[in-house]
Amino acid sequence: MSESNVIDTFPAFLTFWEKAQYLPLDAQIEGWASDYLAQWPELLEKQIHAYAEDGDDWRVVALEHVAPFWAERLPTMRRAHENLLRVCTPVYERAQATLGFDQPLIFVIYVGVGCGAGWATTYQDNAAILCGLENIAEEGWDDAAVLRGMIAHEIGHLWHFEHRAWAGLTPGKGPWWDLYSEGLAQRCEHIIAGQESWHMAAKDADWAQWCEQEKSWLAHEFLRVVEAGEDVRPFFGSWFAIRGHKQTGYFLGCEVVRRLAAQKSLREIALLEDIEAVFSDALRVIAADDD
Repeated sequence: MSESNVIDTFPAFLTFWEKAQYLPLDAQIEGWASDYLAQWPELLEKQIHAYAEDGDDWRVVALEHVAPFWAERLPTMRRAHENLLRVCTPVYERAQATLGFDQPLIFVIYVGVGCGAGWATTYQDNAAILCGLENIAEEGWDDAAVLRGMIAHEIGHLWHFEHRAWAGLTPGKGPWWDLYSEGLAQRCEHIIAGQESWHMAAKDADWAQWCEQEKSWLAHEFLRVVEAGEDVRPFFGSWFAIRGHKQTGYFLGCEVVRRLAAQKSLREIALLEDIEAVFSDALRVIAADDD
């Protein structure tokens, strides 16, 4: 069987922070790149490129959303770091047993500039999950059980990418792909965990109940937003919310996948091609439930 490997950059961040904590924010941000993450140039470049692709300046994002909170979130980052070292390998082994996921996997633990608490991607030419301690701390996801769910979710993305690559299908873009891919990854989280695990609900006790009660409205709203050409980030992004609840698109996408699973295998769902037609039809059915 394949194995996992952990690249832990957090000790280097702590060394950087010993001096940087006394500097102005602009100098902290520049030092983050030149003193800390310059030791892992691929990791640095991935974050800069991710923002550039969206037309954003990573320094502006860091100045507004990330660097001002490094100090106050450091204790939470420490707890999350400790728990990540405990849970990454066991969740990977569980995914091997439940999903048949058997790629060599690299976990990278780092302090970034807001690219995500978990990021399923590649690193050093291997499948990888990048664990951003700054976003994990922002979300309050330092608990071991929550981190297990987050890691399971990201492995779900990697499993999905792997199956589509085998079939010659490339990842998509846009709102329907987001709903599909996040919903399938969430279903994988449940399978790996052996229960309905909603890691994004860690600090929102009413999240799952609210989403269940409002799923018809959520379906209506997603259809409306897409048809109007509006931004769907309130359904997915950690810096957004809908009626006070974050990342409700994960629930909505998972609900569609759950219904599809009554007729299709998980692998068949992973290889869907006409994603917009399948998911828009499913949302119309969900939206009609309260009509």
